[in-house]
Formats: sequence, structure tokens, C-alpha cells
Amino acid sequence: MGSKAKTDGVGIFVAEKWVDSVVSVERHSEKALVLKMALGDCLLINVFTVHAPHSGKPDEEKERFWNEVFHLVSCIPQYEMVVFAGDMNGHIESSNVSYDGKHGGFGYGSRNADGSRILEFADGLTWSSAAHCLRSRKPSW
Repeated sequence: MGSKAKTDGVGIFVAEKWVDSVVSVERHSEKALVLKMALGDCLLINVFTVHAPHSGKPDEEKERFWNEVFHLVSCIPQYEMVVFAGDMNGHIESSNVSYDGKHGGFGYGSRNADGSRILEFADGLTWSSAAHCLRSRKPSW
């Protein structure tokens, strides 16, 4: 997995105390990696590390990315936990119009098309944004 141009890539760090809990690490593309961990006897956690195409990329590339990630997440058994992290490259804003229950109304800025893709992704999987639970601050960068 990777390109000769080496312009993209995702990775993940695991604290030394959790290394023995790692079941697998699967790189599905330059933009999607899944770390599976077993915690205790029955809890499996799948940590998705992703990097969505930025707003300047063609819509076809963005659609391929979100379709790939949707497929990967859909293959995870329902009894396993999924944590989704990384750079989704979109603004979901503070308004939860059309996404009540998926978006808690916390955020900043204006929703853009890429932010709508993020919310559509969550809606398609019956997920909620972490913004649903956490009040976010405007980043200092």
C-alpha cells in the first residue's frame, strides 16, 4: 500500500502498556488504517485512523475514500467497538439541522460539503459525532 509519490499516509501510536492487547494492524490504503485491540476477555476495539482528501481534491477521490471507509466499517461485527479518528477534512459547524441526534450542536464555522459528507457517513452507520457529546473549542492553530 502506498504510492511512489509518497504524499499521503496514516499511522498510529500505541502506548507500551497496550502493545500486548494489539490483535492486528491493517493498512487498507494510504488513507485508512485499522488497529484492532482486545481489552479483557470480551471487548474488541477497532481504531480507525483516517485522512480524508482535502477540499481541493476532486469529488470522485472523496467519494472513493468515503465509500472505502464505509465498507470497512460495515464489515466490523456489531458486538465490536469502533473508534474513528483522524483528519476528516471537513467542517460540520455548530448547527445540527438535518442531523439531530448525530450532531450535538457544538462546533464552529460554517458547514461545508466535506462536513456534510462526514455527517452523511455517520448517519449511514447510525453513529453520532463526538461533537454530540463534547463541547468543542475553536482550535488555537
